[in-house]
Amino acid sequence: MTANTQISTLTFFKFSSLWQKIWAFHMMLFAHIPLRKVKGVSFYKLMGSGKDKGFNPYPDWSVYCLLQVWDTEEQAQSFFAHAPILKAYTKHTQERYTLYMKTIASHGTWDGKQPFEKTTELNPAAPIAIITRASIKWNCLFRFWRYVPKSHEAIESNKGLIFTKGIGEVPLLQMATFSLWKDIEGVKEFAYKSAQHKEAIKLTRELQWYSEEQFSRFHPYKEEGTWGGGHYLFF
Repeated sequence: MTANTQISTLTFFKFSSLWQKIWAFHMMLFAHIPLRKVKGVSFYKLMGSGKDKGFNPYPDWSVYCLLQVWDTEEQAQSFFAHAPILKAYTKHTQERYTLYMKTIASHGTWDGKQPFEKTTELNPAAPIAIITRASIKWNCLFRFWRYVPKSHEAIESNKGLIFTKGIGEVPLLQMATFSLWKDIEGVKEFAYKSAQHKEAIKLTRELQWYSEEQFSRFHPYKEEGTWGGGHYLFF
């Protein structure tokens, strides 16, 4: 049986000047033309971000991200080294940071698909990356945005958290959170000991405010570039 070689990459771009931010905003439309033609990519999402941490309805015009699912790591490396679209982004950015990740588990769908195939087992001592993504029903928007920011307050004080950022395809409607943790213990502490988070899970089940949702865990195993002038993985 052939081993599954799929990997995923998540790249953050930091834009500083007004011109760079305008360029990045326009590329949310025009970058799809070359991105659809990238070889070895089975799924991708070019997304904006929200201010601060977790879900946030207010956009952060300085940060965008690109999620890609690759058939092999070699194809990803070729893209980051040679692709004209990536060189254009690098030319306009203040910083660029990429995480290479292998999937531990993934539940739910994203645009009706399950893009992430399991490629590795959980290592309790290794860093954990999580993407939580949801499409919010129109009739649930007010209740969702009134409550959800409170449910993420506990994440800020969690010592196991390395980094988190709200990302998304469509403001208010299609949102996601990316978080990077030192190990699985920090994730468990937030998921099972945070009263706010447990209440959010309860309300999600009772009110059914998502039309689609997905929860995915990864082991990040390699990084390229810097974010905030530093690195997040230490191996």
